[in-house]
Amino acid sequence: MLEIEIPGFKTLRIEHLVLDYNGTMACDGELLDGVRQRIIALSHQLQVHVLTADTFGKARAQLSGLPCALTILPVEDQDRRKLAYIQNLGAEGTACVGNGRNDRLMLREAGLGIAVVQAEGAAVQAVLAADVLAPDILAALDLLAHPLRLVATLRS
Repeated sequence: MLEIEIPGFKTLRIEHLVLDYNGTMACDGELLDGVRQRIIALSHQLQVHVLTADTFGKARAQLSGLPCALTILPVEDQDRRKLAYIQNLGAEGTACVGNGRNDRLMLREAGLGIAVVQAEGAAVQAVLAADVLAPDILAALDLLAHPLRLVATLRS
């Protein structure tokens, strides 16, 4: 678990990390360089979950050997399914990372929502729902590995 006190914001007690796959951790279905190592490092403190429609059919193979739970969602109602998933985990104890319109509800509800902008871009609704906007997945994951960065960004 990560406990991060952020003055003027809240004290985060994060047990789960929920990641969107395509556009967030991967581009065209391929896991981005550097993500594997960061997931392994964060898995010592957090339970890592990956949610995806698996548009390119590569998620299971790309995530093989990583300490994470993979859930492949149907195409319909992904935004509501992702929200229900984090509510089941306990939204306040969850950090979510995503970029798509279908991530907006979980980003808004999560204890910590991080939107990323990469090659696929980011939906404006996702960016506005998040607590933090990161330039890429590596920077987003590094916020959790180096929590004083979150304090600097989110404090009042």
